[in-house]
Amino acid sequence: MDMQDHLKDADFWQKVGGVARVAGRQVLSPAMLLFYVLKRADTPAWAKAIVVGALVYFISPIDAIPDVIPVAGYTDDVGVMAGALATVAAFIDEAVKSQAARRLDEWLGG
Repeated sequence: MDMQDHLKDADFWQKVGGVARVAGRQVLSPAMLLFYVLKRADTPAWAKAIVVGALVYFISPIDAIPDVIPVAGYTDDVGVMAGALATVAAFIDEAVKSQAARRLDEWLGG
C-alpha cells in the first residue's frame, strides 16, 4: 500500500480550505510544503511516512490542542509539521516551494 493511501487528497484540501483564512500562512505554509513533498515521485517511502503522519495529525479533528481554541489551537499542529519539515528538508526543492507559495497566494492573496 502506498503511503499516500493513508492521506486522501480530498480530506487534506477540505481541512485546508476550511481553515485557510483563520489559520493563515504560518499554519498553512508547512502543510503545503509537506503536501507537495508527498506528491514528489522521488520522495522515498520513509519520508512519505513521516509526511503522512504529520498531515494526518493536522487534518484530524482530534489532537492535543483543539483547533477551535483561538491562536493556541494550531500550535501542536505546527510543531508536528515543523518536525516533519526538518526531517524531510532535503526533498523541499524550488518546485515544492513554488507550488506551495502559488496555492497559498490563491487562497490568501499574494
